[in-house]
Amino acid sequence: MKLDMMEQYVLGCFIALVLGYILLQRFTKNGDKNIKKAAPRDAGRVACSDKVVREADGPPDVVIVGAGVAGSALAYTLAKDGRTVLVIERDLSQPDRIVGELLQPGGYLKLVELGMEECVGGIDSQQVYGYALYKEGKYAKLTYPLQEYTSDVSGRSFHHGRFIQRLREKAASLPNVRMEQGTVTSLIEGKGTVKGVKYKNKNGEDVKAFAPLTIVCDGCFSNLRKNLCIPQVNVMSHFVGMVLNLENGKLPQPNHGHVILANPSPVLFYPVSSTEVRCLVDIPGAKLPSITNGDMAKYLKATVAPQLPQELHDAFVEQVEKGEIRSMPNRSMPASPLPTPGAILLGDAFNMRHPLTGGGMTVALADVVVLRDLLRPMKDFSDAAALTEHLEAFYTLRKPVASTINTLAGALYQVFCPTADDASREMREACFDYLSLGGMCSEGPIALLSGLNPRPMSLVAHFFAVAVYGVGRLVFPLPSPSRVWLGARLLMTAYGIIFPIVRSEGVRQMFFPITIPAYNRGASVVMKSAMFDMMA
Repeated sequence: MKLDMMEQYVLGCFIALVLGYILLQRFTKNGDKNIKKAAPRDAGRVACSDKVVREADGPPDVVIVGAGVAGSALAYTLAKDGRTVLVIERDLSQPDRIVGELLQPGGYLKLVELGMEECVGGIDSQQVYGYALYKEGKYAKLTYPLQEYTSDVSGRSFHHGRFIQRLREKAASLPNVRMEQGTVTSLIEGKGTVKGVKYKNKNGEDVKAFAPLTIVCDGCFSNLRKNLCIPQVNVMSHFVGMVLNLENGKLPQPNHGHVILANPSPVLFYPVSSTEVRCLVDIPGAKLPSITNGDMAKYLKATVAPQLPQELHDAFVEQVEKGEIRSMPNRSMPASPLPTPGAILLGDAFNMRHPLTGGGMTVALADVVVLRDLLRPMKDFSDAAALTEHLEAFYTLRKPVASTINTLAGALYQVFCPTADDASREMREACFDYLSLGGMCSEGPIALLSGLNPRPMSLVAHFFAVAVYGVGRLVFPLPSPSRVWLGARLLMTAYGIIFPIVRSEGVRQMFFPITIPAYNRGASVVMKSAMFDMMA
């Protein structure tokens, strides 16, 4: 208790000092010289519509490639800050995907921060309050720690395409956003600086669009990422998806995502509307059983169906027999940017993780907030070299959220897909039992997964707590040489899972960002932006 009070006291003092410094800077300097004189939050609204019209006759301030979650949200928030934005999207019709349907509470809070929370309304989205893990007839219920938030804060699940269309409509509602359907074929470069993009419009005509800043967020199949990062795409597995119509549309644990710890890999269930439930079966490896010749249906009925809860079994088999099955690859790609003047990469084009934990949209929206805050103080983007140096902080400032969710997704997937090795299987057993303990053993990990507590150090601590708990189960009360050896191998397994992921994320950026000069410069800018939002 004393320790908690001391932590609160230290944290309170730190916050008071920071806020006092910011207020002093604001009132003694009459605002930062680099910040626009017009209030950014209202700059894109009706009051300055004449300016927007005049700017629309010339090149935009920003070209955004892709109108998915990241592209649409970024277009809206930059336009609110007074920028003119051209968004080029390959297909503006409603997308139809089997992933990108679960927004974690941390992602919803970022949506609120961007002023776009209404986009989850009007699409029959469902509130999600946590997860239920199922293994061999037993459930472990993990509830998001939402006690300190209002009732509207929760996870949200929905049909992906409906959500995307709402985001696009919100962005296009601003007069200084123009959305155009077209396929971007290449970046326009000159003297090492990106000047804009070449694209084919919906009429098949070749068009060039120029802007001082080009933001590429054209998704996991991006054809432009090779110019802006070191792509290391790894296909970890495939999701086989279908939509179930359950009686009353309710899962065994209502308003919870369900993770079935099946062999050889997990199966997911979550609501996507008031009457429909999405099922995603993970199939490891790069090759799938054929859907067309019936091998997939045989696999699902013979291998997967017997491991499901009885409440889901019949609906699952019925949907498999209908043959309405789709698949998609599950890719991972660490963020390895190649800083390029005039351009930046965002979203799945930049960084991917296994979708098991449903963290992709949360990372994308968190990245949009960081980028918005960094760009806000800049009058314009014409000095490409200065802009690149300024945005260097983005890659470290995004790390708390991105690296926590990325690492957790990769580590959990490996734990939930054990190999034939006894230590690997023991790790999965320990994980399920650890989460079943409740208290901090469940609240801590679910807070990390939800994006509400993006702390990499806490993630590593919980991961090794699971391993130590597993060892304790093996050696107490009566240790034997074989069980002690199995416990040692379990620890080695845990090490082999977590540290390669941490290394790919960047040890220094994850755990010691304060040692990076760009991080400290960027953190002060982001803090000023947050203060501006509070006072606006």
